[in-house]
Amino acid sequence: MTHAAHAMPALFLSHGAPDTAIAETKAAHWLRQLARELPRPRAIVVASAHFEVSGGVAVSADPNPETIHDFGGFAPELYAMQYPAPGEPELARRIAADLTAAGFVSQAIDRRGFDHGVWVPLKLIYPDADIPVVSVSVDPAKGPEHHFRLGQALAGLGAQGVLVIGSGSFTHNLGEAFKALRTGQREIDAPAWVAEFTAWMGERLAANDVAALLDYRRTAPFAQKNHPTDEHLLPLYVAMGAAGAAGRASLVHDSADFGVLAMSMWRFDPAPAQAA
Repeated sequence: MTHAAHAMPALFLSHGAPDTAIAETKAAHWLRQLARELPRPRAIVVASAHFEVSGGVAVSADPNPETIHDFGGFAPELYAMQYPAPGEPELARRIAADLTAAGFVSQAIDRRGFDHGVWVPLKLIYPDADIPVVSVSVDPAKGPEHHFRLGQALAGLGAQGVLVIGSGSFTHNLGEAFKALRTGQREIDAPAWVAEFTAWMGERLAANDVAALLDYRRTAPFAQKNHPTDEHLLPLYVAMGAAGAAGRASLVHDSADFGVLAMSMWRFDPAPAQAA
């Protein structure tokens, strides 16, 4: 691919609760129309907050990954859902080799299915499940810089027609979310501690202020309250890195579940010179 217009962007998607797959929320509606805004990818690579591996980066190489229902307490129809997209072992092995060459400990692994961070958004975006999907792990013990470098090692994929997605949550305080859940109101205004954090992150992303973003836990307002643990934000850094050093960030969807789970979605476009 030689033209910038043909390059795939990278995306950060807030996947929300597993029932986003069947919900009538603003985020679910937006995800259902997203495919119309993108060139059709040759394959999809997802860094999911729910694929946690310590001490290295695992890449799923199963040719026919199973659908994992890694949650409890939801409607029976959610457990019956399948996402039978194929894997792509050759792409997985190439990614693992590229990551190893970039200094990561990485290997392609079999028998890793699609966790809900992978299949919930993809079920809405590409319901036909006819595009190959490869999953890449996050390491909760390693912070934003590790995951940004991981994304940078994937930066060539967009020009090859591969869509790189970081799937997590822009804010992720489940304790506060469960409190809000008990009120029965899903679409309520975000409290100040969520709004201030998301505004800060948005400003820094729009400005491509990578240094501040990598240090967000120390510098962003209410960082610890919005992310008591930060595995759900780490996929954002993978998507950032995958667009290259001069990538351009755009907020493409903004809503919240239960007020406290920011469902912000971001698109990262490579600079034209890199995409060429």
